[in-house]
Amino acid sequence: MAQDQENFRDSIGTINEEGKRAWVFPKKPSGKFYEYRKYVSYFLLAFLFAAPFVKINGNQFLMFNVLERRFNIFGFPFWPQDFHLFVISMIIGVIFIALFTVAFGRIFCGWMCPQTIFMEMVFRRIEYWIDGDRGAQMKLDRQPWNAEKIRKRVLKWIIFFIISFLIANVFLAYLIGSDRLIRYVTEGPFQHLSTIVSLLIFTGVFYFVFAWFREQVCIIACPYGRMQGVLLDNKSIIVAYDHKRGEAENGRKKWRKNEDRKELGYGDCIDCSQCVNVCPTGIDIRNGTQLECVNCTACIDECDTIMEKVNLPKGLIRYASENEITKKEKFRFTPRLKGYSAVLVILIGVLVGMMFLRNNLEANILRLPGQLYEHKEGNIISNVYTYKLINKTTKDVEDVSFKLMSHKGTVKLVRNENFEVPAQDLAEGTLFIEINNAAIKSDKEKLKIGVYSGDKLIETTMCSFMAPRSYN
Repeated sequence: MAQDQENFRDSIGTINEEGKRAWVFPKKPSGKFYEYRKYVSYFLLAFLFAAPFVKINGNQFLMFNVLERRFNIFGFPFWPQDFHLFVISMIIGVIFIALFTVAFGRIFCGWMCPQTIFMEMVFRRIEYWIDGDRGAQMKLDRQPWNAEKIRKRVLKWIIFFIISFLIANVFLAYLIGSDRLIRYVTEGPFQHLSTIVSLLIFTGVFYFVFAWFREQVCIIACPYGRMQGVLLDNKSIIVAYDHKRGEAENGRKKWRKNEDRKELGYGDCIDCSQCVNVCPTGIDIRNGTQLECVNCTACIDECDTIMEKVNLPKGLIRYASENEITKKEKFRFTPRLKGYSAVLVILIGVLVGMMFLRNNLEANILRLPGQLYEHKEGNIISNVYTYKLINKTTKDVEDVSFKLMSHKGTVKLVRNENFEVPAQDLAEGTLFIEINNAAIKSDKEKLKIGVYSGDKLIETTMCSFMAPRSYN
C-alpha cells in the first residue's frame, strides 16, 4: 500500500504512463495569495522592462554585456579587472536565494522567478482570455481543427510571438546596452542584419519556452528544483498539505451535507481534487513536497475557497513546515539559518568595502617584454613600458600625465604630450622611465608612479625597473 502511494515519485508530473507529454490545463487561480502575486509580478515586470533604460551617474542600471565583458549592477560598472567583484556579487545572490530556500522553501520560484511571472501572469492570462478556463481549454484541445479552433490558435500564437519579440528586445538591451539598442532600432533592421538575426533567435527561444515548453523549464531544465532537496529540511516553511488534519484516522472522503466527519474518523480533505486542477505543474500537493512544486500558492487559494464553501476551517493547505504540522512547532531561526546569514553578512561587508576601495580609473604599467635597460649619457638608465588606463566613469579624464613618486627621475611619453582617457573606455601607449644609476640600489627596483589629471593625483601604481647589477 505504501509503495502504491509513492508511485507518483517514479516519474515527473507532466509525463503520462506511455512516457509522452501530459499537457497541463490548470484552472484559472483566484484568491488572496493570487492577488498578492499579481502585485509583486507587475512590479517586477515593470522593473525588468525599465532597468535597462534607467541610468545612474550615466551608467545603465543593469547591464550584462558578456561579449565585451562589461557589467553594470545597480549602476555600478564592472570591468574585466573587476571580475572578482562581479563573482562576489553573484555568490551573494546565490547564498541569498539559498538562505530563503532553507527558511521559506521555493518561494523565489513562485513569486519572483521571471519564468513563473511571464508564464503565469502574462502568457496564461492571455490564454484564459482567448481559450477560456480549464474545461474550455480541454474541450478546445480535443475538438477538430475547425474555424473556431484555427481562429483562437492563430490569434494566441500571434500575440505570443509579439510578446516574445518584445521580451527579446529587452533581453538584448541588457546584453548590448539600451543606447545601442535604441540606435539600432532608429537606424533600421537592414543596417544591422546580424543583430536582427540574433533578435529573431532569442524571440524563437522565448516563444518555444512560453508557448510549448512551459512548466517543463521548472521541472526539467532548471537545477533549482533539485537543489531544494538538499536545502530543505523539516523546519523549512513551504506550501504544505496538513495531512494530520486532512486525513485523520480513516483518510479523506467526499463531502456530504450534514455528515459528522469527525465522528466517522474522516479528515477535512473532501477529495475534490481542485488543488490538483489549479496546479500549473499538474501535481497533487497532498502527496507531500515534490520536485515539480514551485510554491505558487494556487492550491492554497483554491483549497481555502472550498473549505469556506463547506464550512470547514481554512488552512488545510498553507505555508507551514513539516514540524509545524506534525509537532506543532513554530518557525525558529535555526543554527543553519544563522550560518547562512553570517556568511551572507560577511560577503556583503567584503563587497561594500572593496567597492569603496575601488578607484574610478585603473592604471597598469608593465615593462615591455623582451626589453632590457638602456644605458644613456650622464649615467642614466632607461626602461621602456606599456601603459593601460581604464576609465570606469561616464566622464572623460583630461590632461593625464605620469610622475615618479618613489625615485627622482623622469617619465617620457612616446606621444610627448598629456592626453585624455575617454569615458568608459581605455587609453594605452608606451612610455620611458629614466633614473640616474646612482639613485638605484638594486638590479630590480620597485617604482611607485602617480597618475595625475592636471595637478590632481587620481591613481597610483607599481612597476619594476631593471638596472645594471650593483657590486657595492
